[in-house]
Amino acid sequence: MGLRTELFIKNEWRAASSGETFSVENPATEMVIAQVAKGGEKDVDAAVAAARGCFDSPEWRNLSGRKRAAMLFKAADLLTARRDEFAKIESAQNGKTFFEARIEVAMTVDTLRYYGGWADKIAGHTLPVEGPHLTYTLREPVGVVAAIVPWNFPLNIASWKFSPALAAGCTLILKPASETPLTALLFAEIALEAGFPPGAFNVVTGPGSVVGNALVRHPGVDKVSFTGSTEVGRGLMREAAATNKRVTLELGGKSPNIIFADADIESAIRGAQGAIFYGKGEVCAAGSRLLVEKKVHDQVVEQLAARAKKLTVGDPLDKNTRMGALVSKKQKETVLGYVEKGVREGAKLVAGGKAAQHNGKGHFVEATVFDAVTPEMTIAREEIFGPVLAVLSFDSLEEGVKLANQSMYGLAAGIWTKDIQKAHRVAREIRAGTVWINTYNFYDAGAPFGGFKASGFGRDLGPDALDGYLETKTVWVNLG
Repeated sequence: MGLRTELFIKNEWRAASSGETFSVENPATEMVIAQVAKGGEKDVDAAVAAARGCFDSPEWRNLSGRKRAAMLFKAADLLTARRDEFAKIESAQNGKTFFEARIEVAMTVDTLRYYGGWADKIAGHTLPVEGPHLTYTLREPVGVVAAIVPWNFPLNIASWKFSPALAAGCTLILKPASETPLTALLFAEIALEAGFPPGAFNVVTGPGSVVGNALVRHPGVDKVSFTGSTEVGRGLMREAAATNKRVTLELGGKSPNIIFADADIESAIRGAQGAIFYGKGEVCAAGSRLLVEKKVHDQVVEQLAARAKKLTVGDPLDKNTRMGALVSKKQKETVLGYVEKGVREGAKLVAGGKAAQHNGKGHFVEATVFDAVTPEMTIAREEIFGPVLAVLSFDSLEEGVKLANQSMYGLAAGIWTKDIQKAHRVAREIRAGTVWINTYNFYDAGAPFGGFKASGFGRDLGPDALDGYLETKTVWVNLG
């Protein structure tokens, strides 16, 4: 398993200016797997200077969209050839199963290819204005981008940002989470081999409170794209205001997954299980609030609890394992703290609720289901980011929709029903950026993703994401 541990700036590997490093742990084994360069403000300055120098250079400014596309396509091919290598490293640093990590790498390849296809199709318009004028618009890259990404899908979410940014002609500094920096650094090898010029793609590892904040405050950064918690996102937005940065925020979620009595109950139960337990529940769009119509409530809860009890934890590299380790000891303790609050506030624990281990090691938590949850309970309001499901019940469509929207978040939602009119009506009434009907947790590079309300603004993926990396310039020519 090859591991890069230095900073990647201007197509060069270098130690942090301080010479310091930090440990990256495998959460399934509790073993340290790497010592990674601990970047600081001087390193951020160097990375921004590299990105700015590249952006302003004739080599990059005059590079056609078709040539940028070729680089993105080549990066996709190179990553495909190394899929299992990347998946093993992703699994080792995050604790997710190898099965899930391979899906993540495949989605990254799709994202690179999707935006490779866009790079030579970004165009302006001619405008039918008054007077003897030729008036047209140009779509130009916004400049230097800071991409700050979380630890749950380290490589895939990074690609949601660097792929459209590079396709648009921006240059970029990637700041991965300190728990999971290894695939970001490994991808720098691919960017180098794919032919991106020095400074187009940079990676600076280190604490968010230092590296992340320095990027957000830096006057040489034009745009910040952030995925993470709502609390951190709000602070980032305040810091970015000082330099008028453009900001895209994909933040927290407490997504409702609604099962109506007329649903295909078997499919809905399988969907509810995947919605919360895929990725150990460390998924921003996880269906962590299951809203069940009372007519089928008992049947759903009984079968879901039985399924949860069969989801035993195991070695993430074992192809049969479906529940990996939480990303860190801290995250495990946070999740177990929420379980304690759920019990204390009167919710009924029907499955799981305990820490677990594999071979006596690891930051595992059992698949957990709470029934008899009410909207005011902490586990119904706050994002847990772990394998903990809160089940609430409702009587009518109107009550179900009201419960679904009774949250400060609005990232995603699920609807399970055989009534197509009901499905479309509820999808329209729910305030969320993504609504799945009779399915859950599906993503595609061409489908925009982002939130309403406290779940953020702006979009990753799809053509909408490109808008966040482009400026519109209007040009007037007097023909009189």
